Amino acid sequence: MRLLVLGVLATAFAAQAVGALLPHVPLLLAGTVGSLAAEGVLHRWQRGMVSLFAKSHVDVAVRHVLRDLLLVVGLLRLGEQHREGVYAPLVAGLLVFYALHWAIQAVSVLVRRTRTPPVLTRNIDVSALRPTPAPPVLLRRPGHRLAAFGLPATAGLLATAATDAPGYGAAGLALSLTAALAGLGALLVRLLPGRRPAGEQEVLAWFEAWLARYRPTVGLYFSGGASSAYQANMWLEPLARLEERPVIVLRERHMVQRIAATDIPVVCLPKVSTLMRLEHSTLRVLLHPSNSGKTSQVLRIPTIKHAFVNHGESDKLSSCNPYAKAYDEVWVAGPAARERYALAEVGVEDKDVVEVGRPQLDAVRPYAGPPAPGGFTTVLYAPTWEGWDGNPGNTSVVEAGENLVRALLADPGVRLLYKPHPLTGSVDPRARAADLRVRELVRAANRRRSGPRPDASAATCLARRTAELDRLTAAGFRSAADQLERMLRQPAPEPGRAGAVRRATAAWEEAYWASLPAWEHQVVTDARPPLYACFNRADLLISDVSSVISDFLASGKPYAVVNTGGLAEDGFRKSFPTVAAATVLTPDAAGVPGLLDAVRHPERDEWAGERAALALRLLGPVEPTSLERFAGAVRDLCATAGAHRARMAERLAAEHPLPGPRRRPAPRAATAAPEQRDHA
Repeated sequence: MRLLVLGVLATAFAAQAVGALLPHVPLLLAGTVGSLAAEGVLHRWQRGMVSLFAKSHVDVAVRHVLRDLLLVVGLLRLGEQHREGVYAPLVAGLLVFYALHWAIQAVSVLVRRTRTPPVLTRNIDVSALRPTPAPPVLLRRPGHRLAAFGLPATAGLLATAATDAPGYGAAGLALSLTAALAGLGALLVRLLPGRRPAGEQEVLAWFEAWLARYRPTVGLYFSGGASSAYQANMWLEPLARLEERPVIVLRERHMVQRIAATDIPVVCLPKVSTLMRLEHSTLRVLLHPSNSGKTSQVLRIPTIKHAFVNHGESDKLSSCNPYAKAYDEVWVAGPAARERYALAEVGVEDKDVVEVGRPQLDAVRPYAGPPAPGGFTTVLYAPTWEGWDGNPGNTSVVEAGENLVRALLADPGVRLLYKPHPLTGSVDPRARAADLRVRELVRAANRRRSGPRPDASAATCLARRTAELDRLTAAGFRSAADQLERMLRQPAPEPGRAGAVRRATAAWEEAYWASLPAWEHQVVTDARPPLYACFNRADLLISDVSSVISDFLASGKPYAVVNTGGLAEDGFRKSFPTVAAATVLTPDAAGVPGLLDAVRHPERDEWAGERAALALRLLGPVEPTSLERFAGAVRDLCATAGAHRARMAERLAAEHPLPGPRRRPAPRAATAAPEQRDHA
């Protein structure tokens, strides 16, 4: 399809050029109409090619100018030499139109700058900054604007070429000029002093005033790409349940809308100079779920203590990254992670490691027994991604995914939930290809199966629950809204919204599973349902060495780990302690039948006792709860930060004492007693 559109567009321009130079009116008309039709297909169905053309410096503006230029050349060559003066006004009008187009572009850039604040927010009232709705998209995108505003002129010139009547071209140009003048006026009005949003310095002053009013004490700091938002989202609920005043601090503008629904205030501080204003705020602790290049910038703030909480724990080297020594404390789930850091010798001292459990795992339900006889055994296959280092043992998708899925689907009593990692295939194309093949295997298996389906009321219930959850969590702004308009449409949430979201989420999950046939396999790739909801439906987990298996241990259910690194089973278990209570599967999936048998008959499960001991080692004790331990660690680090601030303030006061009231000078040394002068 892409090659076809590209071929049609190139052929149309070539035909238009030949028709203009010969001249040949039918060929000129056909080429122009063909290029316009190809443009429509591009913008309607092939948006990826629009970006490709733009990167090649052949964007819609260049194509539009070329199309009109060829029409003008055709008009000039069609008439006799003495008739060139007839078309001169049309050429002049066309030049004026393009001058207006570039003027609109210049003004739109100025408007965009006034609407790009140095601080972005969510869940904060920003009415004091005088935000307004964004200008129409047509005025903000030069290519779309030129195509829309210039269409009447192009159509008029086309009609003139066909009929040799300049009036059509004049009428089309008049419409285009009117539209361009109206657009320019609409943008210029937004630059008037009374219509502009708050300027940079006013926004910064407002931000500092907000910090003084809200007085945040603990924050979540996050910087990363769009696909990594899940790393921050997993900490939203534990952060929201703290008694402190939390805030989320982001660095990339695109990330503001990728943070999941939350009542916590969100601030995005793209510039380092703006970030440093946190130094004089009440913020005492920042939690870091991931490392990034911009993390080093916030670590320079001496008044804030920093704790690395990670976005999951596993036996991979990434779970004991040497970067962790840059933080004041490293918070881990249980004793196993403490040992991991000690063995890795990456510079993290044992005194700086704090065991807080995994507060997210409160949503994971405990083991309630084997699947009912005659019912389906639900297996969750949740492989991790391929990672950055190319280690074949990172993910099982490439070498074992298809074998595992075939073995599972061969059992008529299995219902498979396939949930690949969101980053699968982002580095290694083989992983992406294998993932697609696994999905096709699942779809093919569903086509071969049949059984009863829930009645229409289940789908109706799901639609109602989805609408309710979307109403509470979806952003209430237009898709064309810019950053400032989004800030306007996302003020401080209504009291009680967080509790309503939790209840609506639980109701949606129940309705979602109830709407699916109990026998049907599922490929789960959307944000809903989340991983932990899949945990609660599964009787068995099959995964790789990753934080998924550590978290699944909270359920107490059986799990298996795929060994694709070429290690012997004993070496595999010794190298990765999280595998200690797992059934180890080889890439050929030969152990799947025995694994399923042990799940269905717990008396044959040789790892049941080991799982409880391993859960204690990896996740820490059940009492006090992870949330209580997490909250205690936050309080302790806040207290440490407060004590540090107090000491620094005392030291500063001692080094630079404030001037006191003036006193009369002391007597000169000559008037003192001899012994006093000697001691002096």
